[in-house]
This record gives sequence, C-alpha cells and structure tokens, in this order.
Amino acid sequence: MKRLLQKSSHILVLLVLYQSNSLAYAAKPSLNLSKTKNIVTPAVEVRENITGKVVSATGEPLPGVTVLVKNTNLGTTTGVDGSFELAVPNPTDVLVFSFVGFASREIPLNNQKTIQVTLQDDSKALGEVVVVGYGTQNRKSLVGAIVKVDPKETTQIPVASFDAQLQGRAAGVQVNTFSGTPGEGVKVQVRGTASINASNDPLYVIDGVLVNNNPLSTINLGGKQTSPLADINPADIESIEVLKDASAIAIYGSMGSNGVILVTTKRGEYSTGKARFNLDISQGWQQADRGRLWELTTGPEHAMLVNEQWVNSGFDNPALNQTYANRPFRPAAEVINGVPGRGTPEEQHTYDRMGRVFRTAQTKNYDLNVQGGSENIRYNIGAGYTNQEGILKPAEFERASFKLNLDTKLSSKITFSSSNGVYRSFRQQVRGGAGQQAGHLLAALHHPTYLPLTNEDGTLARGSIYENIDNLTNTDVTNISTRSIRYIGNQFVEVHIVPGLRFKSSVGLDYNYYNEREFFNDQTIIGGAPNPPGYKHEVFTNLAVFQNEQTLSYTKSLLANHNITVLLGNSIQSSTINVASETGSGFPNNSFQQISAAANRTAEQSKSISTIASFFGRVNYNFSDKYFLEGTLRADGSSKFGSNNRWGYFPGIGASWRMKQENFLSNVDPVSELKLRVSAGSAGNQNGINDYASRGLWSGTAQYPDNLTSGPRAGIAPSQLENPDLKWEKTTTYNAGLDLGLFNDLVMVNIDAYYKYTTDALLYLPVPLATGYGSTLANAGEVSNKGIEVALSTINIRKNDFEWSTHFNFSRNVNRAEKLISPITFEAREYRRTEEGAALGSFWLYKQLYVDTETGNAVFDDVDKDGKLTQADRQLLGNLIPKFFGGLTNTFSYKGFDVNVLLTYQYGNSVFNFNRYILEGGGTRDASRSILKSQLDRWQKPGDITSTPRVTSVGNNYNIEQNSRYLEDASFIRVKTASLGYNLPERVTARLGLNRVRVYALGTNLWIATKYTGADPESSGSAGQNLDGLDTATPPQPRGLQFGANISF
Repeated sequence: MKRLLQKSSHILVLLVLYQSNSLAYAAKPSLNLSKTKNIVTPAVEVRENITGKVVSATGEPLPGVTVLVKNTNLGTTTGVDGSFELAVPNPTDVLVFSFVGFASREIPLNNQKTIQVTLQDDSKALGEVVVVGYGTQNRKSLVGAIVKVDPKETTQIPVASFDAQLQGRAAGVQVNTFSGTPGEGVKVQVRGTASINASNDPLYVIDGVLVNNNPLSTINLGGKQTSPLADINPADIESIEVLKDASAIAIYGSMGSNGVILVTTKRGEYSTGKARFNLDISQGWQQADRGRLWELTTGPEHAMLVNEQWVNSGFDNPALNQTYANRPFRPAAEVINGVPGRGTPEEQHTYDRMGRVFRTAQTKNYDLNVQGGSENIRYNIGAGYTNQEGILKPAEFERASFKLNLDTKLSSKITFSSSNGVYRSFRQQVRGGAGQQAGHLLAALHHPTYLPLTNEDGTLARGSIYENIDNLTNTDVTNISTRSIRYIGNQFVEVHIVPGLRFKSSVGLDYNYYNEREFFNDQTIIGGAPNPPGYKHEVFTNLAVFQNEQTLSYTKSLLANHNITVLLGNSIQSSTINVASETGSGFPNNSFQQISAAANRTAEQSKSISTIASFFGRVNYNFSDKYFLEGTLRADGSSKFGSNNRWGYFPGIGASWRMKQENFLSNVDPVSELKLRVSAGSAGNQNGINDYASRGLWSGTAQYPDNLTSGPRAGIAPSQLENPDLKWEKTTTYNAGLDLGLFNDLVMVNIDAYYKYTTDALLYLPVPLATGYGSTLANAGEVSNKGIEVALSTINIRKNDFEWSTHFNFSRNVNRAEKLISPITFEAREYRRTEEGAALGSFWLYKQLYVDTETGNAVFDDVDKDGKLTQADRQLLGNLIPKFFGGLTNTFSYKGFDVNVLLTYQYGNSVFNFNRYILEGGGTRDASRSILKSQLDRWQKPGDITSTPRVTSVGNNYNIEQNSRYLEDASFIRVKTASLGYNLPERVTARLGLNRVRVYALGTNLWIATKYTGADPESSGSAGQNLDGLDTATPPQPRGLQFGANISF
C-alpha cells in the first residue's frame, strides 16, 4: 500500500476494522447480514445494497475507511481489501467517505449499485497524526500533553546531534549546549529537574527501540562528555514527538518520569513506481565570536598589576617583606637574594595564544535518501557523511551513516518490517574545562600573556602548570580521540488476526562499540620527564541493549458513536556493558605507540548487567469524536532494585473534551477548535544509577601482605552496603491543558499547566563508620516541579504568493526540594548546594555587598553578625534553572523564496564565572595565570566606585573562592538560526530532469544579547550531574554560515 502503513497502519486508535460478517439494525427486529459491519442506524427501510471499493491515488486499497450515508447514522467501514457493502434507503443518496490522512469525499450514487472511490492525500490531516507510545493517534483525539517537532525545520542546523537541534522548538523542553565542541553532550530536560542523583535526561525511543543516552566516555575530557545521540544522523528522522504528561508517559513506566522523546525514521511508500532520490549537500564555516572572547591584559599590564599587588600586600602585612624595591617586575640588573628582576612592566612582550588555538572551522554534510516500493514491498535507504571541525584546534567530529528501513507484506494479513541504522563516528577530542596539564583552552586562556612561547634555544616553552599550546594542537604530540561503531535496529512482525485485532512482536537492539585513546609523547608534561617517556591509555567499551516486545491491540466501534481501542503488551529488556582498559608508559621513543612496547603496563576490566521485565496496557475510549478517555497501567520489575521493592506499578489516566463539537459552539465560526485536557498518573526513574545499586558488593582488588611470599596476595573486601528496600524514584504528575483554534486554525494556542511531585529520591546517606562504609544509597528525598507552558502558532498573512507564519513558545518551571534529611553540597569546592525548601541547582556563596570606597576592600554580608567571615555566612544565591525560556520562529515565503528566523531565549538563571575567579585574581597568581582586562577596573584610590576590590593577597578581597562577585546573570536572547532559501522554477528543474531544487544559506548563532561577561552564557565546564553551571575554559558555541542545496529526482 502506497501510504497505508506510513499514514494509517500504526494509527491503532483510529483504524476501525470490522469483521467480515456482522449485523445491521433496521426498523424491524429482523437481521440483515452483509459483508461488512454496519453501524447502528435509525429506522429505515432498506431498498438497495451498494458495493464498492476505496483506493488511494495510486490504486492501493484502503482498509478502515468510514462510509456513511449523508445526514444519517447509517454506515460501514471498508475491509482489508478496501471493499465495502452497504444497504441504503435510496439509490440517489450521497455517500461520505472519510479516513485519517486523506481528504473526505462525497459521492452521489445516482442509481449506481457498484462504485470505486479514490481518496487523495490531505497534507493538513497528515500533520495531525501524532506518534504516541506503542502507536499513533490523530491530534484531535489526544488526551496527553504531546508536542511534535518537524525535523525539516531543524536538520540543516550544523550541530552533531538531533537533540541540540530541538532548542527553542518545543514548549517545556529546555535544551542547553554546554560547549562549542562538535559531538559533545547536550543538556535536555523536560519539565524541570526531578532527581538529585539519578538522571534527569528524558527517555529516547527510536523506531520503538529504547536507546542508550548515557555517555560511554571514560577518559579525562576536562569534565566534558560525548553525546551518544550524535551517532544518529538527523537526516534519517521523519518525526520527533515529546511526551510530557502522565497520560502520555505512563506507558513507559519506570523509565518515563523525565519525559519521553519518540523518534520515527523515514520509511518508503507502497506502489510508488520509480524510486525517488533526495540529495542534500552543504558546506559551511564556523568561528568564535571574537567580540565575546575573553580579553586579556597585555604583558605590560599584567606585570603592572602583579607589582601593584606585591606592594599592596607588603603594606597590608609587613611580615611578607614585599616592597617596591623587591617587586617581581624590576630591571633585570637588580639582583636580590640571587634572583634577578624580570624586567620592568614596559619591557614585557605580549604573546597571543588564543589565536593559536582558535580557528575558522569547516563543516561538510552529504545525505542521500532513496525511497520507493512495489505493491507488497516498500523501502527507505539513506546514506550520510558529516565532517565538522571544532573552532578549538584540533577538535573534529566525523560521522558516516547507513539507514535501511524495509516493509514487506508477506500476505494480506501479515507484514514484516525492519529498521536498521549503522553509524561510524570519529571524534578528535580536546580537554575543555578543567585539566591543567592538558587542557587545550586552559593552556591558551590561562597562560600569562607575558610568558614567551619558546625558550631561548627555540624549544617550546611552558608555564609553571600549563602545557605549551602548540603541543596540544599537534596530534603527533598529543592525541585524544574516540571511535565508535553503533547499530540500532528493530525487526517486527505484525499480524492482522481479524479486522480490528492486531498482534505485533518485535526484537530490538542498540549495540555500541566505543574505543577511546589518548597519547602524550615525551615532549609533554604528562608523557615527559620526570615521568617515564611517553604515555598511552586506551579503553574498549561494548554496550548491548536488547529488547523483545509483544503487543496485542483491538479497535472496535460500538453502536454508532462509541469507539474503543485496547492495547496489551509485555517487554523484556537487558543491558550489558563490558569495559576493558590498558595503560602504558615508558616507550622506547615517540614512534612506538602500542602499549605492548611500553615498559610499564597495567590493565583493568569490568562488566555490568541489568534487566527489566514489563507488562503494560492502555484503553482509549471515544464517544462521537467529542469525549475521550484514556487509561494506562504498566508494571516494571528491575534487577537494579532491592528484593523487597523489585516491582513498581505506574498508572495514568486522562480525559479530553472537544467543546467545539458541542451545539453551543458548533456555529461559532471564529472558533475552529476548542479542547480541554486533564490527566494524572505516575512514572518512575531508574536511569543514572548503578546496575547493582541495591546489592551488597565485594571488591576483588584488595591485597594483603604475606610474609611467606615476596609480595602481597590477592584478596577481597566489602565495597557496598546492601539495601534490600531500595526502590524507584516515583514522580506523580497532574496536567490540565487547553487547545484552541481560531479562524479556521489560522491561530492555534496550546496551554498546559502541570504539577510534578517526586518521592523516594535516590540519595547517598551517611552511615556509622563502625559499619565499615561511609554511605549507602537510599530513598530519602522529595522534589516538586510546577509550571506553565504556552505554544502559539499563527498564520499572519496568506495572500497571493506571500505567507508569513509565527511559532512562539514559553515555559516556566518552579523547582523545590521538598524534603531532605540534610543539605547536600556538590563539587570539591562546594559551589552548589541543595537545601530543603530551596530549588535544586542553587549556588552556595559568600555575598559581596560592595567595595568600600575609602579602603578598597570587599565587604561581605555577615549573616550571623559575629564580625567574622565563616562558613555560617554562606547563602543560597542564584540558580542555574531559568525562570522562563522558549523560542520564537518566523517564516516568510514569497513565490520561490523562503526566510526562516529562530530566536531562543532564557531568563533568570545564573552561571558562576569561574574564569573570572581565576583570571580576575588581583595579580595574586602572578606567573601561574593570565589576568582579564576587567581587572584594570579595580579600586586604586579613595573615592573609586567599583565592584572590583583593591589588589592584594591579604584579606578577603581575592581569597574567597565562593564569592558572589563572580555569579552572573546568564539570561540571553539569541538568534539561533536564520536561513534564506530559493526553489528553482519548475521549468528549470524539468529541463534538468529534476523534480525539485532548493538552494539556501543558513547562519547560526548570529547575534546574542546577554549581561554575561563570559564567552557564552550556556557554557559549563562540566557536564556531570550537579556539576554544571560553572564556566571554566569552555569554547563557546560558534557563529556559522553555510550554503547548501536540496535536490530531488
């Protein structure tokens, strides 16, 4: 069937198939047997039997089409071969044919006894088909809060993973890109932060396969993580749906509490004849916004500030013996205690390292897609290649992909379908964020500008703690890379047992081979003296996620206006991860890089397995396309949890009312749609915790001495305390929504309000040291989220050849830790803290009130009024969770031209600018760190008004790390994308033998408005849970310009 499976075979709620022999009621109590089942009709006298067949535009039979006698309730539906038989009261009646995804038709009988009807595709109706868990539904029948994203609007954005492309596109979905390095992880949260220690990432389902989204990277990337979703080629995606409320996510039970993102890839069409080819090619360039990069002091300015701090410190504390006479930057001829001066500030040079690490990066993308099919087979074949250089040398992301989706009708009732994606990814990595010895941006940004790049003998020079930047950008000297091969596939058989009853069995696999390597030769800090010459570390990770699912669905129309769909299913899922690593040091020379050649070799190995068994069901009821009810229940049993709580049960219920169908609104023409939705239910969270979190574990790495031998002997020791009561985090969600269409849907408004409450939060609690353990994982916290979401779509102008449409979304979420046994601090420096009654993601800092205009000293809030600055004076100040966020898209089209502009925004969140803390240190770090230009705004004399205190190493001016002075407003408005496209006229493409050609130019991150003084308000030095929100030496998202063409033939 050309469009049957694409547009209708998965729409379990709306495909109403009837048994071939059933009843039709008439005025008399007698029974009239017909080929297909007739709906209850009023009392009429049957005069004629009409037979016929309904087909698509390509002649493919369409089962499940509703056939009604106009202005009556008399009707039937077509059988599996598209045929129907209907007794009509009058041979001149008009029959109305309707089917989801196709335009309705009215056919006068005109005394015909046999007719054939062709239904044409209805693109508007197709846009209303929404993928839900284990099926599809028409948008008008939706009960849950689900947002659909069209990948056609996002796939051309030059980022590696499709999740990053969602930013600003969906209400309630917060997307932040922490770094400008391609292929790195992206933060995606649906309706807030619900967990403290478990993962807050949504569940991703691709073609029915629950895929892994946990990073597999283990090597030191400075706190950064690679994105597993970057393996997936966005060009293969047909649709993306985000499930947000309980009614929508309850079907995924213990894995759905953070929302579910359903990804459906492209499929072919039956009976299309010739294959259709689509080629997308693009070439682009990206670079950092130079106007937003960090501005450092020159060599003379750096030296001047260090001298000023030196003298001030000596004045504040004479015991330091720091005077103008022995200042560091003095004439070289002035030798004091055997130490010559470094030269005067004016004699210092300025060396640019930022220009040696940043570059203009190239991006290339090629995608070829082939679709086609015959009467019984349809296929989709896709091949793609992506190469993205990072703006920070030598970062690079490369992906090659192959996609094959195949559907085969083995008989009129049995279909075999196969979805297969094979991906090979290569990442040339850099250490962003922390990592002094090999941090790429640290070596350029934090290296003092007055220090030379080379020694007097011409060899590469380094500072006291940083690697020479040229050693890090040269992959022959420092090479950090990863290679992965990934397969995501799902094979299933669907059987139409009888009309309306379907059985489906599927086997899915997500397999990932992930290889990491890092090599430092003997010219580097890590691989050079005093360490053994050369260092190599390699990790091999194999992850296999297997699932087997069975579903049985039944759709039935009861009487004239009652429709019911029942879904039952079970699922078995297992996840196995094997990790083996090896390390070598002490190589003969730099030509040897195999660990077998190293003098010192070590190895480690680990294996982890988890399993889930599930049973689930859903019932949908629809009365007269006006009132809708939905009930869901899922039971999950997980090997991760304790024997006393291995099974969890997750119900969901929802209802909607299409008020527009009521008599009091049916004739109100300005209102084209009005629907109210309510739902409640619960879902769980087990992602992000150890596979053996509840079990008592012993480690085999313990050793003990044995006097009878020459060395220690292998032994075992306890490593984890058992908790048989450990169970799921459970989130209960309440949702109320309104869908409003005005002026024939020229204006569409969706409003949702929700309340989420998470209980049994997984926390590490301290235990008495007498037990031999420091802590144990337990259910001991509660978290709430409440918010509102608004989505507005308008067609502002549609006149002649010009159209202008707007899409706007707004989301606000309020987060709160409701119950905690005690406050929880995060990160070694404890910048972040979670307290009962406050929001997660809060910063715990000393509050700088002002700088004394007379003394130049920073004045802090003395909370306990004891006259001293102690930990008791630290406060929760600012939060990394925005008060609201969203996006605004405007699309213009005129004849063959189209323009699209996307703005994203975020307001009310804070970021701790760690770069400022380090580089605005008042010259106290001397030769170990550079100094920001903003340091020149420091207090110098009485009467100066500034927030930057007097430079000195004495007192609290620059010795308080957790200082609110470095906490900044990270709100922003950003022009995320702007594109201009042109479709060549048909007369031109026809002459070229092509169906369609569109050429375009696309700009990304073209403009930003923000108060944040760092390079990018979305940057974070670490992607780890509870560690984000600190901006440390992270490359910003680049500005880019690319040109491309979409060619169909």
